[in-house]
Amino acid sequence: MGKRIFDIFFAALGLLILFPLFLFLSIWIVLDSRGGVFYRQRRVGKNNRDFFLYKFRTMRPGSDSKGLITVGFRDPRVTRAGYFIRKYKLDELPQLINILKGDMSFVGPRPEVRKYVDLYDEEQLKVLQVRPGLTDYASLEYINESELLARSPDPDKTYIEEIMPAKLELNKKYIRGKSFTTDLNILWKTIYKIFH
Repeated sequence: MGKRIFDIFFAALGLLILFPLFLFLSIWIVLDSRGGVFYRQRRVGKNNRDFFLYKFRTMRPGSDSKGLITVGFRDPRVTRAGYFIRKYKLDELPQLINILKGDMSFVGPRPEVRKYVDLYDEEQLKVLQVRPGLTDYASLEYINESELLARSPDPDKTYIEEIMPAKLELNKKYIRGKSFTTDLNILWKTIYKIFH
């Protein structure tokens, strides 16, 4: 089965099966705080093209103006419902729509915001040669990234100088050895880490 066919089939199946959960989370988000159900953020995809990434909204409206990095689960911008939704990565589920549209794949380098992509050197830009994903090696390694940044006196600087380069190296590792078996292994490890 080709990767794109796999993505389309399982994204559609996932949206169908998870519809009751989507409905429950949507109602909870609306009742918990002012604002819409979904959050759209411009990210950079394959061939350096921008697209809108979908998430369940876990922050109060206008939070982007206070920084693009989330610092810890107790970031004051995060809503009460948002703490639970983010803890179990449920905010990422609407990206099944991105996968169905072809913006993303289940596995591939996580799409970054333009602000940070503009800092990539020529070698790092090679990660944009493949379709970005819902999860990858970097997602597994930095599953608690927001907690790491919470301990930094300058989260933005720590991200740019330490975390981002390390994640890009893991992205390049994925591209060098990508295969269907690798993708299945990463998907399984992601599910295990979230619920373990």
